Amino acid sequence: MAEQVELSPINTGGTSFLRSCFNGINALTGIGLITIPYTLSQAGWLGLCLLLAMAFTTCYTGLLLQRCLESNPSIKTYPDIGYHAFGRKGRIIVSIFTYLELYLVPTGILILEGDHLFKLFPNVSMEVAGIYIGGKEIFVIGSGLVILPTMWLKDLRLLSFVSAGGILSCVIVITSILWVGAVDGVGFSSKGKLFELAGIPTAMSLYAFCYGAHPVFPT
Repeated sequence: MAEQVELSPINTGGTSFLRSCFNGINALTGIGLITIPYTLSQAGWLGLCLLLAMAFTTCYTGLLLQRCLESNPSIKTYPDIGYHAFGRKGRIIVSIFTYLELYLVPTGILILEGDHLFKLFPNVSMEVAGIYIGGKEIFVIGSGLVILPTMWLKDLRLLSFVSAGGILSCVIVITSILWVGAVDGVGFSSKGKLFELAGIPTAMSLYAFCYGAHPVFPT
């Protein structure tokens, strides 16, 4: 007779409420919120109406997502929702778009990181085996190597501590901006525009980026 092997139970439970809130807040802060002043300079003060509209839209779709997840205990991810709505084809199509977004968004973040660091340190470059590597490429590779160990975490609940770094960095940047404006004498003299039609597309894309955390909500 074949020997019976007792399998250890799989932990299918979720994280705690506080950790979920913490990760959710971190997902909704960062680059998106910091770019709001630039967005206002492009679309004007009335562009804030787009921010409110985006907030209401994403809040409503988040509630719809909650209803989908609670409609059936077996629904845990977006592909599961696609399967229950449209069958196997729905699961495949939703999976393709979900994984594309989860791949392309970090790629865009790495490119932004490389551009920003290169602005701060424009003279960085190196040559390896006769191949010239520019500063942007160096910072993109370096940022990727720094982030890579977080991909090896076996317990995803530990990501809540990684999220603390994101919130801390956002607080530091905002504090630095307020310090430069209020203490260092730069001031806040710019009044801005009331409305600029040409800046609406830019404003919509940046405001959408502020509320781009839907892919991680089911998790």
